[in-house]
Amino acid sequence: MTEEALWSCITAFQEYPFHTASGLPFQYTLKKGRNGKLTHELWIDRREGSKSLTWSSVRLAFQNVKEMRENGERPFVERPKGLGDIRGVSYIYPLFMRFGLIEVPEKFAGNMTYQQLTLPKSLLQGD
Repeated sequence: MTEEALWSCITAFQEYPFHTASGLPFQYTLKKGRNGKLTHELWIDRREGSKSLTWSSVRLAFQNVKEMRENGERPFVERPKGLGDIRGVSYIYPLFMRFGLIEVPEKFAGNMTYQQLTLPKSLLQGD
């Protein structure tokens, strides 16, 4: 994957429901600058307020993943810090898993996979 393709993934997955490795839900958005173009800053929405994640942090983690690749296969990254000592890595880790850049332990994959809520049948039937 190229940086341009990574950026395309970032823009396409705005407001998608992600979860951190520990299972905390979050989404992100990109804001538009004065020129009307998207800024290279991800605004993470974690209910109590937004946090910014810079494109440079995402790029640094991406470069680390590229260095980990062997024979073109996705690297297995044991935990978020395995991507490097990068600000916001707990949010980058599930993005990279969703984009197919890394493999993660099953215990984290289950937490980070979007799970659709199942409503009780009584609510679906109008009882």
